[in-house]
Amino acid sequence: MRVLLLSFYYTPDLCPGSFRAASLADALLATLPAGSHVDVITTMPNRYSKFSAVAPEVEEHAGLTIRRIGLPAHQSGMLDQSKAFLAFARSAIKLAKSAEYDLVCATSSRLMTAVLGAWIARNRCAALYLDIRDIFVDTIKDVLPKRLAGIAKPVFSLLEKWTIRRADKVNLISAGFADYFSSRYPDQKFSYFTNGIDDEFLYIGMGDRAVSTPVAPLISIVYAGNVGEGQGLHLILPALARRLRGRARFTVIGDGGRRAALESALSEAGSDNVSFLPPMKRQELIAAYQAADVLFVHLNDYDAFKKVLPSKLFEYGASGKPVLAGVDGYAAKFVAEEIPNAAVFYPCDADAAVAAFDRLVIQDTRREQFVAKFSRMNIAREMAGDIIASCRQP
Repeated sequence: MRVLLLSFYYTPDLCPGSFRAASLADALLATLPAGSHVDVITTMPNRYSKFSAVAPEVEEHAGLTIRRIGLPAHQSGMLDQSKAFLAFARSAIKLAKSAEYDLVCATSSRLMTAVLGAWIARNRCAALYLDIRDIFVDTIKDVLPKRLAGIAKPVFSLLEKWTIRRADKVNLISAGFADYFSSRYPDQKFSYFTNGIDDEFLYIGMGDRAVSTPVAPLISIVYAGNVGEGQGLHLILPALARRLRGRARFTVIGDGGRRAALESALSEAGSDNVSFLPPMKRQELIAAYQAADVLFVHLNDYDAFKKVLPSKLFEYGASGKPVLAGVDGYAAKFVAEEIPNAAVFYPCDADAAVAAFDRLVIQDTRREQFVAKFSRMNIAREMAGDIIASCRQP
Protein backbone atom coordinates (compact mmCIF):
# COMPACT_ATOMS: atom_id res chain seq x y z
CA MET A 1 0.00 0.00 0.00
CA ARG A 2 1.35 3.45 -0.89
CA VAL A 3 0.29 6.46 1.14
CA LEU A 4 0.86 10.16 0.50
CA LEU A 5 0.93 12.36 3.60
CA LEU A 6 0.58 16.08 2.91
CA SER A 7 1.50 18.66 5.53
CA PHE A 8 2.58 22.26 5.07
CA TYR A 9 4.81 21.88 8.14
CA TYR A 10 7.03 18.98 9.19
CA THR A 11 9.90 18.52 11.61
CA PRO A 12 12.38 20.09 12.22
CA ASP A 13 9.98 23.05 11.87
CA LEU A 14 8.66 24.27 15.22
CA CYS A 15 4.87 24.17 15.28
CA PRO A 16 2.02 21.83 16.26
CA GLY A 17 1.34 20.85 12.65
CA SER A 18 4.91 19.67 12.11
CA PHE A 19 4.99 17.52 15.24
CA ARG A 20 1.59 16.04 14.47
CA ALA A 21 2.55 15.16 10.89
CA ALA A 22 5.80 13.52 11.94
CA SER A 23 4.15 11.38 14.61
CA LEU A 24 1.43 10.37 12.14
CA ALA A 25 4.02 9.32 9.57
CA ASP A 26 5.74 7.14 12.17
CA ALA A 27 2.41 5.62 13.26
CA LEU A 28 1.39 4.87 9.67
CA LEU A 29 4.71 3.11 9.07
CA ALA A 30 4.14 0.96 12.14
CA THR A 31 0.51 0.15 11.22
CA LEU A 32 0.48 -0.32 7.44
CA PRO A 33 0.86 -3.81 5.93
CA ALA A 34 4.37 -5.07 5.26
CA GLY A 35 5.86 -3.68 2.06
CA SER A 36 3.91 -0.42 2.27
CA HIS A 37 5.50 2.97 1.65
CA VAL A 38 4.72 6.44 3.00
CA ASP A 39 5.62 9.53 0.96
CA VAL A 40 5.60 12.83 2.83
CA ILE A 41 5.37 16.03 0.80
CA THR A 42 5.98 19.10 2.91
CA THR A 43 8.03 22.33 2.97
CA MET A 44 11.49 23.32 4.05
CA PRO A 45 11.39 24.77 7.62
CA ASN A 46 9.67 28.16 7.36
CA ARG A 47 7.39 28.64 10.38
CA TYR A 48 9.42 31.43 11.97
CA SER A 49 11.68 33.89 10.19
CA LYS A 50 13.86 34.09 13.32
CA PHE A 51 14.33 30.33 13.61
CA SER A 52 16.30 28.45 10.98
CA ALA A 53 16.75 24.70 10.83
CA VAL A 54 18.68 22.66 8.31
CA ALA A 55 16.74 19.86 6.63
CA PRO A 56 17.48 17.86 3.46
CA GLU A 57 15.33 18.36 0.40
CA VAL A 58 14.89 14.59 0.11
CA GLU A 59 15.13 12.23 3.07
CA GLU A 60 14.96 8.46 2.66
CA HIS A 61 14.21 5.90 5.37
CA ALA A 62 12.96 2.33 5.28
CA GLY A 63 9.40 2.62 3.97
CA LEU A 64 9.45 6.44 4.18
CA THR A 65 10.40 9.23 1.76
CA ILE A 66 10.21 12.88 2.81
CA ARG A 67 10.32 15.56 0.13
CA ARG A 68 10.61 19.17 1.27
CA ILE A 69 9.70 22.06 -1.02
CA GLY A 70 11.56 25.36 -0.78
CA LEU A 71 9.34 28.42 -0.47
CA PRO A 72 9.86 32.08 -1.35
CA ALA A 73 10.66 34.30 1.62
CA HIS A 74 7.46 35.28 3.39
CA GLN A 75 6.13 36.93 6.53
CA SER A 76 2.84 36.46 8.41
CA GLY A 77 0.65 38.51 6.07
CA MET A 78 -2.17 36.88 4.12
CA LEU A 79 -0.68 37.80 0.73
CA ASP A 80 2.74 36.40 1.59
CA GLN A 81 1.22 33.21 2.99
CA SER A 82 -0.93 32.80 -0.13
CA LYS A 83 2.14 33.08 -2.37
CA ALA A 84 3.99 30.56 -0.22
CA PHE A 85 1.13 28.09 -0.38
CA LEU A 86 0.78 28.42 -4.15
CA ALA A 87 4.47 27.57 -4.50
CA PHE A 88 3.96 24.55 -2.26
CA ALA A 89 0.83 23.42 -4.13
CA ARG A 90 2.40 23.65 -7.59
CA SER A 91 5.43 21.64 -6.56
CA ALA A 92 3.38 19.11 -4.55
CA ILE A 93 1.13 18.37 -7.55
CA LYS A 94 4.21 17.76 -9.73
CA LEU A 95 5.83 15.49 -7.14
CA ALA A 96 2.62 13.52 -6.61
CA LYS A 97 2.55 12.57 -10.28
CA SER A 98 5.61 10.38 -9.76
CA ALA A 99 3.75 7.58 -7.95
CA GLU A 100 0.41 5.80 -7.82
CA TYR A 101 -1.21 6.23 -4.40
CA ASP A 102 -3.83 4.12 -2.68
CA LEU A 103 -4.46 6.76 -0.04
CA VAL A 104 -3.88 10.50 0.39
CA CYS A 105 -3.90 11.87 3.94
CA ALA A 106 -3.77 15.65 4.40
CA THR A 107 -3.38 17.36 7.76
CA SER A 108 -4.58 20.92 7.38
CA SER A 109 -5.17 24.00 9.48
CA ARG A 110 -6.04 26.73 7.00
CA LEU A 111 -8.14 24.51 4.70
CA MET A 112 -6.00 24.80 1.60
CA THR A 113 -3.74 21.83 2.37
CA ALA A 114 -6.96 19.80 2.63
CA VAL A 115 -8.09 21.19 -0.72
CA LEU A 116 -4.72 20.25 -2.21
CA GLY A 117 -5.06 16.74 -0.79
CA ALA A 118 -8.53 16.38 -2.29
CA TRP A 119 -7.27 17.55 -5.68
CA ILE A 120 -4.37 15.10 -5.70
CA ALA A 121 -6.56 12.22 -4.46
CA ARG A 122 -9.08 12.91 -7.21
CA ASN A 123 -6.40 12.95 -9.91
CA ARG A 124 -4.63 9.86 -8.57
CA CYS A 125 -7.91 7.95 -8.00
CA ALA A 126 -6.90 7.48 -4.36
CA ALA A 127 -8.82 7.33 -1.11
CA LEU A 128 -8.81 10.55 0.94
CA TYR A 129 -8.52 11.06 4.70
CA LEU A 130 -8.53 14.62 6.04
CA ASP A 131 -7.19 15.78 9.39
CA ILE A 132 -8.83 19.17 10.01
CA ARG A 133 -7.11 21.36 12.61
CA ASP A 134 -9.08 24.60 12.20
CA ILE A 135 -12.36 25.92 10.77
CA PHE A 136 -10.94 28.41 8.30
CA VAL A 137 -14.31 29.48 6.90
CA ASP A 138 -15.51 30.25 10.43
CA THR A 139 -12.36 32.22 11.26
CA ILE A 140 -12.26 34.42 8.16
CA LYS A 141 -14.71 36.97 9.52
CA ASP A 142 -12.49 37.55 12.55
CA VAL A 143 -9.03 37.71 10.97
CA LEU A 144 -9.77 39.53 7.68
CA PRO A 145 -11.10 43.07 7.12
CA LYS A 146 -14.89 43.02 6.82
CA ARG A 147 -15.02 43.83 3.09
CA LEU A 148 -12.35 41.27 2.19
CA ALA A 149 -14.00 38.66 4.42
CA GLY A 150 -17.29 39.22 2.60
CA ILE A 151 -15.59 38.36 -0.69
CA ALA A 152 -13.44 35.51 0.59
CA LYS A 153 -15.94 33.60 2.73
CA PRO A 154 -18.27 32.41 -0.09
CA VAL A 155 -15.25 31.24 -2.10
CA PHE A 156 -13.72 29.30 0.78
CA SER A 157 -17.11 27.92 1.75
CA LEU A 158 -17.40 26.34 -1.70
CA LEU A 159 -13.86 24.97 -1.44
CA GLU A 160 -14.62 23.53 1.99
CA LYS A 161 -17.83 21.88 0.73
CA TRP A 162 -16.08 20.29 -2.25
CA THR A 163 -13.17 19.10 -0.10
CA ILE A 164 -15.10 17.65 2.85
CA ARG A 165 -17.57 15.85 0.58
CA ARG A 166 -14.73 14.22 -1.36
CA ALA A 167 -13.16 12.69 1.74
CA ASP A 168 -13.70 9.07 2.74
CA LYS A 169 -13.39 10.17 6.35
CA VAL A 170 -12.57 13.37 8.24
CA ASN A 171 -10.81 13.70 11.57
CA LEU A 172 -11.60 16.81 13.61
CA ILE A 173 -8.84 17.77 16.03
CA SER A 174 -11.31 19.36 18.46
CA ALA A 175 -14.68 18.02 19.56
CA GLY A 176 -15.67 21.69 19.56
CA PHE A 177 -15.78 21.47 15.75
CA ALA A 178 -18.50 18.80 15.80
CA ASP A 179 -21.61 21.00 15.54
CA TYR A 180 -20.18 23.07 12.69
CA PHE A 181 -19.19 20.12 10.51
CA SER A 182 -21.93 17.61 11.34
CA SER A 183 -24.67 20.17 10.62
CA ARG A 184 -23.18 21.03 7.22
CA TYR A 185 -22.08 17.54 6.22
CA PRO A 186 -24.46 15.08 7.88
CA ASP A 187 -23.49 12.26 5.53
CA GLN A 188 -19.77 12.48 6.31
CA LYS A 189 -18.01 10.20 8.81
CA PHE A 190 -16.01 11.99 11.52
CA SER A 191 -13.50 10.93 14.12
CA TYR A 192 -11.95 13.00 16.92
CA PHE A 193 -8.23 12.49 17.50
CA THR A 194 -6.85 15.49 19.36
CA ASN A 195 -3.36 16.86 19.57
CA GLY A 196 -1.25 15.20 22.21
CA ILE A 197 1.89 15.17 24.30
CA ASP A 198 5.11 14.33 22.49
CA ASP A 199 7.54 11.90 24.08
CA GLU A 200 9.95 14.68 25.04
CA PHE A 201 7.26 16.29 27.21
CA LEU A 202 5.64 13.17 28.62
CA TYR A 203 7.38 12.99 31.97
CA ILE A 204 8.84 16.44 32.57
CA GLY A 205 6.25 17.06 35.28
CA MET A 206 6.51 13.61 36.87
CA GLY A 207 10.13 13.42 38.04
CA ASP A 208 11.46 12.84 41.52
CA ARG A 209 11.56 16.46 42.62
CA ALA A 210 9.28 17.62 45.41
CA VAL A 211 5.74 18.44 44.40
CA SER A 212 5.97 21.80 46.13
CA THR A 213 8.36 24.16 44.34
CA PRO A 214 10.00 27.16 46.06
CA VAL A 215 8.75 30.38 44.54
CA ALA A 216 10.98 33.41 43.92
CA PRO A 217 9.85 36.88 45.09
CA LEU A 218 8.63 37.47 41.54
CA ILE A 219 6.58 34.62 40.07
CA SER A 220 7.86 33.60 36.64
CA ILE A 221 5.09 33.30 34.02
CA VAL A 222 6.07 31.85 30.64
CA TYR A 223 4.17 32.05 27.35
CA ALA A 224 5.52 29.88 24.52
CA GLY A 225 4.15 29.87 20.99
CA ASN A 226 3.03 32.06 18.14
CA VAL A 227 2.58 35.80 18.69
CA GLY A 228 -0.17 36.49 16.18
CA GLU A 229 -3.67 37.87 15.85
CA GLY A 230 -5.16 34.56 16.93
CA GLN A 231 -3.33 34.63 20.24
CA GLY A 232 -4.20 38.27 20.97
CA LEU A 233 -1.30 38.82 23.37
CA HIS A 234 -1.23 42.50 22.43
CA LEU A 235 -4.77 42.78 23.85
CA ILE A 236 -4.15 41.09 27.21
CA LEU A 237 -0.49 41.10 28.21
CA PRO A 238 0.15 44.86 28.57
CA ALA A 239 -2.71 45.33 31.05
CA LEU A 240 -2.13 42.01 32.80
CA ALA A 241 1.60 42.61 33.22
CA ARG A 242 0.92 46.10 34.59
CA ARG A 243 -1.54 44.74 37.17
CA LEU A 244 0.92 42.05 38.26
CA ARG A 245 3.91 44.39 38.41
CA GLY A 246 5.86 43.62 41.58
CA ARG A 247 4.26 40.17 41.79
CA ALA A 248 5.21 38.49 38.52
CA ARG A 249 7.48 38.71 35.51
CA PHE A 250 6.54 37.41 32.06
CA THR A 251 8.68 35.74 29.42
CA VAL A 252 7.33 35.43 25.87
CA ILE A 253 9.07 32.68 23.88
CA GLY A 254 8.25 32.84 20.19
CA ASP A 255 7.59 35.18 17.31
CA GLY A 256 4.81 36.15 14.94
CA GLY A 257 2.99 38.84 13.03
CA ARG A 258 1.72 40.70 16.12
CA ARG A 259 4.97 40.88 18.05
CA ALA A 260 5.59 44.50 17.04
CA ALA A 261 2.05 45.42 18.15
CA LEU A 262 2.64 43.66 21.47
CA GLU A 263 5.93 45.44 22.10
CA SER A 264 4.34 48.80 21.26
CA ALA A 265 1.37 48.14 23.57
CA LEU A 266 3.70 47.09 26.41
CA SER A 267 5.67 50.31 26.01
CA GLU A 268 2.52 52.44 26.03
CA ALA A 269 1.21 50.66 29.14
CA GLY A 270 4.53 51.03 30.95
CA SER A 271 4.71 47.28 31.47
CA ASP A 272 8.42 46.69 32.00
CA ASN A 273 8.12 43.17 33.46
CA VAL A 274 7.90 41.37 30.11
CA SER A 275 10.91 39.95 28.27
CA PHE A 276 11.20 38.17 24.92
CA LEU A 277 13.10 35.12 23.75
CA PRO A 278 13.20 33.72 20.19
CA PRO A 279 11.61 30.37 19.23
CA MET A 280 13.45 27.49 20.90
CA LYS A 281 14.30 23.91 20.11
CA ARG A 282 12.35 21.47 22.21
CA GLN A 283 14.99 20.60 24.80
CA GLU A 284 15.53 24.31 25.47
CA LEU A 285 11.78 24.79 25.72
CA ILE A 286 11.47 21.97 28.25
CA ALA A 287 14.14 23.67 30.38
CA ALA A 288 12.19 26.94 30.16
CA TYR A 289 9.02 25.18 31.31
CA GLN A 290 10.83 23.58 34.22
CA ALA A 291 12.26 26.93 35.31
CA ALA A 292 8.85 28.65 35.18
CA ASP A 293 6.36 28.97 38.04
CA VAL A 294 3.27 29.37 35.80
CA LEU A 295 2.57 28.67 32.11
CA PHE A 296 0.31 31.05 30.18
CA VAL A 297 -1.90 30.45 27.13
CA HIS A 298 -4.32 32.89 25.48
CA LEU A 299 -6.63 33.04 22.47
CA ASN A 300 -8.18 36.20 21.07
CA ASP A 301 -11.85 36.91 21.80
CA TYR A 302 -13.26 35.56 18.54
CA ASP A 303 -16.34 33.36 18.25
CA ALA A 304 -14.48 30.89 16.04
CA PHE A 305 -11.93 30.26 18.79
CA LYS A 306 -14.63 28.98 21.13
CA LYS A 307 -14.48 25.74 19.13
CA VAL A 308 -10.71 25.18 19.07
CA LEU A 309 -8.39 23.34 21.44
CA PRO A 310 -4.91 24.93 21.62
CA SER A 311 -2.17 22.35 21.18
CA LYS A 312 -0.07 24.14 23.78
CA LEU A 313 -2.41 22.92 26.52
CA PHE A 314 -1.03 19.40 26.11
CA GLU A 315 2.58 20.42 26.70
CA TYR A 316 1.56 22.69 29.55
CA GLY A 317 -0.54 19.99 31.16
CA ALA A 318 2.30 17.48 30.98
CA SER A 319 4.73 19.93 32.59
CA GLY A 320 3.01 19.79 35.98
CA LYS A 321 3.13 23.59 36.20
CA PRO A 322 0.14 25.76 37.11
CA VAL A 323 -1.65 26.85 33.92
CA LEU A 324 -3.21 30.29 33.41
CA ALA A 325 -5.54 30.02 30.41
CA GLY A 326 -7.36 32.86 28.67
CA VAL A 327 -9.73 30.71 26.64
CA ASP A 328 -13.47 30.27 26.18
CA GLY A 329 -15.87 27.64 24.86
CA TYR A 330 -14.63 24.10 24.34
CA ALA A 331 -11.05 24.88 25.41
CA ALA A 332 -12.28 26.32 28.73
CA LYS A 333 -14.33 23.16 29.32
CA PHE A 334 -11.33 20.97 28.47
CA VAL A 335 -9.03 22.81 30.90
CA ALA A 336 -11.59 22.65 33.71
CA GLU A 337 -12.18 18.91 33.22
CA GLU A 338 -8.71 17.64 32.33
CA ILE A 339 -5.98 19.81 33.89
CA PRO A 340 -5.73 20.07 37.69
CA ASN A 341 -4.36 23.33 39.10
CA ALA A 342 -5.31 25.39 36.05
CA ALA A 343 -7.33 28.60 36.11
CA VAL A 344 -9.43 29.88 33.22
CA PHE A 345 -10.40 33.49 32.48
CA TYR A 346 -12.35 35.13 29.67
CA PRO A 347 -10.01 36.19 26.82
CA CYS A 348 -8.73 39.78 26.77
CA ASP A 349 -10.08 40.50 30.29
CA ALA A 350 -7.13 41.56 32.45
CA ASP A 351 -9.18 41.86 35.66
CA ALA A 352 -10.49 38.31 35.20
CA ALA A 353 -6.93 37.16 34.45
CA VAL A 354 -5.66 38.56 37.75
CA ALA A 355 -8.51 36.86 39.62
CA ALA A 356 -7.67 33.57 37.87
CA PHE A 357 -3.99 33.98 38.70
CA ASP A 358 -4.91 34.40 42.37
CA ARG A 359 -6.76 31.07 42.27
CA LEU A 360 -3.65 29.12 41.25
CA VAL A 361 -1.59 27.16 43.72
CA ILE A 362 2.00 27.99 42.82
CA GLN A 363 3.43 24.51 42.99
CA ASP A 364 3.93 21.56 40.67
CA THR A 365 1.05 19.11 40.24
CA ARG A 366 1.45 15.49 39.19
CA ARG A 367 -0.89 14.77 36.27
CA GLU A 368 -0.32 11.09 35.55
CA GLN A 369 -3.87 10.54 34.30
CA PHE A 370 -3.62 13.46 31.86
CA VAL A 371 -0.26 12.25 30.54
CA ALA A 372 -1.48 8.70 30.04
CA LYS A 373 -4.67 9.83 28.29
CA PHE A 374 -3.06 12.27 25.86
CA SER A 375 0.22 10.66 24.81
CA ARG A 376 0.65 11.70 21.18
CA MET A 377 2.20 8.34 20.33
CA ASN A 378 -0.93 6.51 21.50
CA ILE A 379 -3.24 8.98 19.76
CA ALA A 380 -1.26 8.76 16.50
CA ARG A 381 -1.29 4.95 16.62
CA GLU A 382 -5.08 4.88 17.02
CA MET A 383 -5.49 7.51 14.31
CA ALA A 384 -3.31 5.54 11.88
CA GLY A 385 -5.54 2.52 12.44
CA ASP A 386 -8.60 4.67 11.77
CA ILE A 387 -7.08 6.00 8.55
CA ILE A 388 -6.37 2.56 7.19
CA ALA A 389 -9.66 1.01 8.37
CA SER A 390 -11.94 3.78 7.15
CA CYS A 391 -10.64 4.33 3.63
CA ARG A 392 -11.49 2.12 0.69
CA GLN A 393 -8.78 -0.35 -0.26
CA PRO A 394 -7.38 -0.70 -3.80
